[in-house]
Amino acid sequence: MKIDIRKDGHKHSLIELEKARPISQIIKGSGIDRNQVLSYKINHTEYVNEDYLPDGDTLVNCITIRHPEGYRIYQDTAIFILAKALHTLLGGTHSLVAEHSIADGVFCEVFNAEKFSMEDVQRLKAEMQRIIESDLPIDRIEVSRSEAIDIFNSMHRKDVLKNIKYHYAETVSIYKCGKYYDFFIRPLADRTSFITQFDIQYQEPGFILRFPSGEQMKLQEDFVLPKKVFALHQEHDKWLDILRVHNISDINRLNDNYEISQFILVEEALHEKKIAEIAANIVQNKDVKLILIAGPSSSGKTTFAKRLSVQFQASKAKPIIIGLDDYFLNRDRTPRKENGDYDFESIHSIDLEYLNLQLTQLLAGEQIELPHYDFTRGIRRRSNNFVKMEKDNIVIMEGIHGLNNDLTSSIPEHRKARIYISALNQLNIDNHNRIPTTDCRLLRRIIRDHQYRGYSAEETIRRWPDVREGEEKNIFPFQENADYMFNSSLTYELGVLKKHAWKELLNVPSTSSAYTESRRLLRLLSHSKDIDDAQVPHNSIIREFTNGSVFRY
Repeated sequence: MKIDIRKDGHKHSLIELEKARPISQIIKGSGIDRNQVLSYKINHTEYVNEDYLPDGDTLVNCITIRHPEGYRIYQDTAIFILAKALHTLLGGTHSLVAEHSIADGVFCEVFNAEKFSMEDVQRLKAEMQRIIESDLPIDRIEVSRSEAIDIFNSMHRKDVLKNIKYHYAETVSIYKCGKYYDFFIRPLADRTSFITQFDIQYQEPGFILRFPSGEQMKLQEDFVLPKKVFALHQEHDKWLDILRVHNISDINRLNDNYEISQFILVEEALHEKKIAEIAANIVQNKDVKLILIAGPSSSGKTTFAKRLSVQFQASKAKPIIIGLDDYFLNRDRTPRKENGDYDFESIHSIDLEYLNLQLTQLLAGEQIELPHYDFTRGIRRRSNNFVKMEKDNIVIMEGIHGLNNDLTSSIPEHRKARIYISALNQLNIDNHNRIPTTDCRLLRRIIRDHQYRGYSAEETIRRWPDVREGEEKNIFPFQENADYMFNSSLTYELGVLKKHAWKELLNVPSTSSAYTESRRLLRLLSHSKDIDDAQVPHNSIIREFTNGSVFRY
């Protein structure tokens, strides 16, 4: 038999065997450090441990923390160890909630216990370190649904029980370490010792479980809290407290009780109220004439810009919308990446000199002709679209570099306002199973790419790491430059996105490197009940990705 060994998806070696041997023995002679491998992915379809015995020609992908899937395994395993440590220190009456990502970690809170202090954080960190150094096995076991219910009843895990009772029929896969049990929908590492680096940063009202960077496998020494993004998360959390919704089971309950329509109206009203507040604050400042909107892919920037324009008009301001994409350099001047591909996401792919010249002229009251970029030919052309600023006009420009000071360096700071928009999801499967913000954006993009660009889910998933790399480089470092922030996430959206994404995800072939990611997203969506598109207002940000929006794109 032939064993095709890869490391994080890259070809490594091809080994021929006369008889079957466990992966641990196969890898031993390959030169791959087993201590760095968090899990083994077989034929793009399933995760196994090193005791797995291939029974024929097999592709074995060794997944480390440097791979996006490995990074998720590392994070979830660290959360599992954190939960076990808390269970040891506090017993089973408390409730740990891993709420949302922030900076290089996950913000967590502990409920049904004394207020968490700095001293508690130090005790927790020490107990986690003890568990890791003990090199304890983390076993994945199959139990009957009734056994799982008994286990999590005894642990007072109502959040898990709601999920199991709805979603699982006969058997449930759970994880066991010593006498501690937990439920995770994604795979964990086989042993506690795989978590080589972590830290816990006290952050009232909870703490942040920090992880090393996936690329360098190193924990940054200096922690810097992105205060504005954290405040936005906390604001959204207060909304969810008022609405009494934190997990998917809560949305499913509203759906079952025919209360979802009212919930959607309230949540969309909160969006509209926030947009109106941003518009009102900007209009009050008579000096501000240039609005820059930026955010990661599939955040709903275009719909947000259009809804903001409506609010400006309601305040008697007349918006002029400028497309940043029309200021791309001609293709022969576009910078390239190290692999030779055009780097369209670099700020240097924009004709900064020409953009600043036109913005300066426009804000000075001069008439300009807006450019039009021909993406087919890769050249900028004339548009015969002339604009001139009047007293009540305000310019809106949306693009990924809006928060970067280099984009509009010629425009005085008091003349512009920057808005950061992102879909900061805080709805989770249960208290320990987060739904990463990137998952919601990826699902949005899969749907939009299929409906409007003709891309398959497989193509979108395979492109996603490059998109994320561009965001890490060009957007996230500048997010704290924003004057205003808007969370475009809608707590109910998974129920709407599910039916649009489901078929496309099912079409990803098992031979594709995108297969396990498509199955992971299907497992995530399977926890949510369908919500009819008819329930979604026609000016909703979700309509940008599905269909039926009142806005033209």
